[in-house]
Amino acid sequence: MTRSPAGGYAAIALTVLMWAGFALSMRGIALSGLTPVDVALIRFALPVLVLAPWLPRAVREAHDAAARPGGKLALVLIASGAGLPFFLLASWGGALGSAGLVGVVIPGATPLFVAVLAWTCWGVRPTGRAAAGLAAVLAGVAVLALAAPAGGGPAGAPGAGACAVLVLAGLFWALYTTGIRRAGLTPLAATLVLCVPSAVLSVLALVLGQSTGLWPSGLPHAPLGELAVFAGVQGLGVGVVAALAYAAAIRSLGPQRAAAFGATSPVLTVLLAVPLFAEPATAAGAVGTALVVAGVVRATTPPAAVPAGQPQPAPPTPQEHHVRVPAVPEPGPAVGAGPRLPG
Repeated sequence: MTRSPAGGYAAIALTVLMWAGFALSMRGIALSGLTPVDVALIRFALPVLVLAPWLPRAVREAHDAAARPGGKLALVLIASGAGLPFFLLASWGGALGSAGLVGVVIPGATPLFVAVLAWTCWGVRPTGRAAAGLAAVLAGVAVLALAAPAGGGPAGAPGAGACAVLVLAGLFWALYTTGIRRAGLTPLAATLVLCVPSAVLSVLALVLGQSTGLWPSGLPHAPLGELAVFAGVQGLGVGVVAALAYAAAIRSLGPQRAAAFGATSPVLTVLLAVPLFAEPATAAGAVGTALVVAGVVRATTPPAAVPAGQPQPAPPTPQEHHVRVPAVPEPGPAVGAGPRLPG
């Protein structure tokens, strides 16, 4: 793929659109005739079918990764962190709340948990700049939780329950992000490591739900148009296109600039949710979204370079273990690029 800036901006624009599509489709599941397990099967099985020719290469990469220290754990984090458990939590949060909440809370909560994991597991503390960004994210999520109506609950009920579920989904995505950074897989291999186990689990869950009647599948009776939308957005868009487009954007623009532009996806989600699902555009929602987006950008991007001729900041002492929070991919793509955590 091209490394030109124009190609990079086109790639990150496509990625942002796919990420917004993920959040919108999470809300769309609750309004469709399909169950979350039905859509999970589409989400994970379709990329496996499309990327099947690369499966032997992915197996070799996973084998090599497992042989490295901490590699087996990294593969488990990839498969579980963004797999079926994460998907079901995100769809549950979308049913309880709104597409806007899905698009804002999960990307906002993820850097918080990445920072906590980095601090508790590797002793890596966020810088003051990153801490300020994370505080803004936390404040934004709190505003949304207090102000947002719950789409799946009583009219006017607070969205705290939906936010709690989506924050938990953010924890799973943080585990996935940590696994991605430590496994060192290519985007295609990471996608298959994620999708193959979850596709198998989705089939088992579908059979269990159908045989017991606990969650009968809606696939046999679903309109073709509805299936096509979920296949295009979840299976191809989120599962394949976003992974490759984000990798291309990182190569062209660099990880920090790509992450900064990627942080605009919550705004796009909120804007698209208004005409698609008639979600209200409120002042509190705008404030909460702005806090989350600004916080994510501040926490995941380095400070601007000091112009030549002006005093440069003193370098950190060997005793200081302050680092910025690494750029975090939004729910959707599997990326093998980016800074790694120590260890």
